[in-house]
Amino acid sequence: MLSIGNITIASPLVLAPMSGISDLPFRLLNRSFGCGLAFTEMISADALAHRNRNALKKLAVTADDRPLGLQILGGDPEIIKRALDIASEYAFDIIDFNAACPVRKVASRGKGAGLLREPLKLQELLKIIVKNTDVPVTVKIRSGWDETSVNAVEVALRAQEAGVKGLFIHGRTREQGYSGRVDYNIIRKVKEALEIPVIAGGDALTPALIKKLFDETGCNGVAIARGALGNPWIFRETAEYLKDGTVSAGPDVEGVVRMMKEHLASNIAFRGEKTGVMLFRKFFAWYARGLPAKKLKGTAFRTDTWSGMLDLIGEVQSLSATENLSLV
Repeated sequence: MLSIGNITIASPLVLAPMSGISDLPFRLLNRSFGCGLAFTEMISADALAHRNRNALKKLAVTADDRPLGLQILGGDPEIIKRALDIASEYAFDIIDFNAACPVRKVASRGKGAGLLREPLKLQELLKIIVKNTDVPVTVKIRSGWDETSVNAVEVALRAQEAGVKGLFIHGRTREQGYSGRVDYNIIRKVKEALEIPVIAGGDALTPALIKKLFDETGCNGVAIARGALGNPWIFRETAEYLKDGTVSAGPDVEGVVRMMKEHLASNIAFRGEKTGVMLFRKFFAWYARGLPAKKLKGTAFRTDTWSGMLDLIGEVQSLSATENLSLV
């Protein structure tokens, strides 16, 4: 169990926000396997303040999609306040501020991970967010800007002083992006320095690696990102592994195919056929990892109809059955 402010979360396994991925259908699928807390895609405070249509679409939520956090990105205090006013019209349980995005066009403008170079500015922005919202505020950071400026403990302490109720930390620097060694030591130091919950992230790809994050950092929770791509089962399997050290057998081909169809249908119901199919293309590739479907991936990225995508999913099942027969 994990608590952030007055929000009690049944599981310490959190679905991390991922741009272009963490929409309502994706979140609901992962919740069905035990995801305790999820977040919207990262939303620009500027886009939200101007009521951008795509930004507002990302705010969609249902009763089954709770507790839910809204993650915002920004650097201008007045724009952030305007964005929070609009966010208050929706039912979010947590507001998360992104000080971790490593993308150059974001960080170079003093947003996302760029704020790690300005701890005082980040602290002031967090104070403004805390003052202008009625729900618990969290912040996501990285270990530092680069290996010469690993300042996560300082940043984390300033965030706590600003009034945040929880801190997410990715154990890599901005310079590392999503590759290279995860620094478990800095996460542990942050955890030891703070009184608020710390949720760790970085290479949370398997139940064993997630347990390693818990064991080596003492963190209160783990944020799962890439590990959930085409693999919502990771939440159930990790819960089992943390409980008794065993992992049940993963889904068979029929289980994967069934999930692909469900995800595709949910996308289409939420986005319409054209956009729903287009956004599912990348998920096709993720679900099909490890299956004899490599030659179908190129076709999937050219498919633009529901029936066409269903045919390809059927081929995945047929190819898998043929390969299994050939191995008998």
